[in-house]
Amino acid sequence: MRVLLVGSAADRARVRAQMNGSMTVVGEYATLAAARAAAIAVDAVLVAGSAQRADEEDGGSFVVEEALTPREVQVLELLAEGLPNKAIAERLGISDQTVKFHVSSISGKLGAANRTDAVRRAVRRGLIAL
Repeated sequence: MRVLLVGSAADRARVRAQMNGSMTVVGEYATLAAARAAAIAVDAVLVAGSAQRADEEDGGSFVVEEALTPREVQVLELLAEGLPNKAIAERLGISDQTVKFHVSSISGKLGAANRTDAVRRAVRRGLIAL
């Protein structure tokens, strides 16, 4: 699996050490915006951050950080625009059931209670910009 690694130098080093060669890091960036600007074809973007910092930012509920897939980021960006599932499906050329699946996966990965909470958490973590 080819991935981009995003985060502070210390966080990126920690994640690289934990990978044990299970993924190929094809680029490292300090910000998600810089990673996107690089326009490198990858399977996932891993946002390296400490679990403690994520815990503090999300109001004290411990969240295990799992990378969002590129498609999940696309869905999340459209969620942030306030689009319903059907409109997201039309824009991405997928079924609304697939969108529903992606929204559920995004919420689970971010530890979000609903769509609005998912967008809020994603913005706070730098996964999307409004």
